[in-house]
Order: sequence, then structure tokens, then C-alpha cells
Amino acid sequence: MNVSNFEPNWQIEKIEWAILPGKRARHAGFNARKGEHGIDVPLHLARVTIAGYEGCGWSRITKQSAQELVGKKARDMFNERGTVREEFRGIEFPLFDWIGRVQGKPVNSLISAGSSAQQKVACYDTSLYLDDLHLSDDLAAVEFMKTEALEGMNRGHANFKLKVGRGARHMPLMKGTERDIAIIRGIREAAGPYGKIMIDANNGYNLNLTKHVLQETADVKLYWVEEAFHEDEEFYKDLKAWMQKAGINVLIADGEGLAAPTLVQWAKEGIIDVVQHDVLAPGFSHWLELGPELDAAHVKSAPHSYGTPYGNYALSHLASAIKGFQFVEWDQIEVEGMDASGYRIEDGFVHVPSEPGFGLNFDDAYVSKRVQESGWTTGL
Repeated sequence: MNVSNFEPNWQIEKIEWAILPGKRARHAGFNARKGEHGIDVPLHLARVTIAGYEGCGWSRITKQSAQELVGKKARDMFNERGTVREEFRGIEFPLFDWIGRVQGKPVNSLISAGSSAQQKVACYDTSLYLDDLHLSDDLAAVEFMKTEALEGMNRGHANFKLKVGRGARHMPLMKGTERDIAIIRGIREAAGPYGKIMIDANNGYNLNLTKHVLQETADVKLYWVEEAFHEDEEFYKDLKAWMQKAGINVLIADGEGLAAPTLVQWAKEGIIDVVQHDVLAPGFSHWLELGPELDAAHVKSAPHSYGTPYGNYALSHLASAIKGFQFVEWDQIEVEGMDASGYRIEDGFVHVPSEPGFGLNFDDAYVSKRVQESGWTTGL
């Protein structure tokens, strides 16, 4: 990323912040631990003005913190590795969008680890929650969840991650676990033989339940099991050894929650296979630093993104910086005042626009209205 041509007088002139309303394509239900996730998903948006150019992106920065950044020089915001310096990471997405617009390039071309940015990236539908809990009959529950998978296929998806762990809280232990197994099989039937199927227990299993589910679904050929239980080195070693002995080739994925440093070390030691730190926190620059480190250790990367409209698009660009990048976790959300029509999903891939920045266009008048109604502004 070239920041050497920044003019010395370029500085943050103004930071605006607002909440834009957003809605999922479908109501999201329970996971193994929590209740309804709902349909309303707002976008927390910052609009940053530097040298007359605007950059927009997700941010949870406070007005007080933003006031401390106003007047800071643009050339001081990025370090030599092309990542945003720590003190500016509260607005890192608007800054990456801004530099892309200044240089007339999409973010993926600015951060690409190869000769060219990826124009399409594998993705999966992350919307298959425990939406069947109102049904007492397992066969009806399977058919209900298959219908949701087919909705995703109609939107262009081929790969799916489904929530499991019904027996952790919402159903009797073994009855819920057996329904998990039946629904895993149903989703494979709906998706066909070639799509990748992942399961996410949100720490709702224990070691033996995990083995039971993997054994009973061995012919389904799951791609990964995610957050089977709370991070535990001994349990993961046991699970890995058991899978190798049983001939079950399912990846172990974890790390979306605490982003624990020990998890990265376990991955380097081969105890887990896929690291999933969140793309918003610890963030985009964090992943630009961590991704190559994981690549060097031959560890796969699958940054977590859920419950925010922006993660879909940020991950689509981040993929170009990480050779071991697996999927964009896609949560279908429409946001008022945001035009994301440059992105499209076909055959399990996100096609990434070549427009500058993150390729998202915001209605300036609408954003300004929301700044007045639900946000704030600070500037020189």
C-alpha cells in the first residue's frame, strides 16, 4: 500500500457517526447458548473526511475518542506493513475505504498477497440457526431446515454452516443431539454432494458428544466442526487423535470469541486447523498481520463475521491478503442508504466489485440525516 504520496497537510477534517437500520433476509433463531437473534441488524457507520475525500465503514468509536483523532495527519495513520496503527483502528474500515478512493483502487488490490486481487471468493450461508425448536417432530424439523437451505441456494449459496447443540439448553440432551444429526443429514441432502457443510455448536457440546456426532455423520463429510466446546488443549488433542484413528477428516475450527493467543499456538502445533478471530474485533488490520503468520505455519484462516452487515464485504476483500483464507461468512442483510449491488453471490462464490474502496456506495443525504437523528459529528 503506497502512502508515500500523501500530502503533508492531509489530516482528518471531520468524523461523523450514525446508525443505519438493517434487516436480515430471514429471522434468525436460537443457537446452543442464546435466544432469538432476530431480524433487525443495524450498521454502525463512521464517515471520515480527509483532504476532501470521504471514507465510510463500520465503527463503534465514541465521539470523545473521535475528537482526539481530528487533526491527525493521514501519513501517520498507516504503518510500513500497510496496516492501520493502533491508535486509529477505531476507524480502520473508513480509513481503508478512504485510501482506496484516494488511489482509485479497491481495497483487495491494495492488500493483495499475490500478483492480483481475488475477484471471487468462496462463501457460505451462515443463516441456519436452531429455527426448528417450535416443532416436536424430528422429520418435520428436518424438512423445515432443508427449506431454509434451499432459500440460501436460491440466493446463490452452495456452502452452509448450521448451528447445532440443541441438547445443550433448548431440548433434552440426547433428543436434541439426535435432531442435530438428522438435520445435518438433511442439509447435506438439500445442498447436494459437493457443497461444503460446517457445524457450529457454540460450545454446546462436550468431547464425547462431539465424537458421537462426528461418528454418526461420517458419511456426510463435514468440512469443519466449530466451537464444539470451550477451548481446551487436552480435549482438542484427544479429539484430533480420535479422528485420525477413526479416519474422520473434519477440520477443527475455533477462536471467534476471546481471540486467545494460545489458540494460535495450538493451531501452529496442529491441535486445531482453522483460526476464526473476528474481522471487526480484533479487526481488519489484526488479520492483515495474523493471516500471513498463519500462512507461514500452514494454518487455515476463516475470520468470523456475524451480526453486522459490513463483515460480508470486509471479508470479501481480506481474502486477497491471506493465502489460506477459507470462506466469507455471509449474513444476508439489507441496509437502508447502503448500495451493495456491486457484490453478487453465484455458485458459492462472492463476486467482488472493482470499484474504489470497499465498493459500497452510501446515500450521502440519508447518512447525514441519520447523523443528525442517531449520531454525532466532530471536526476542525
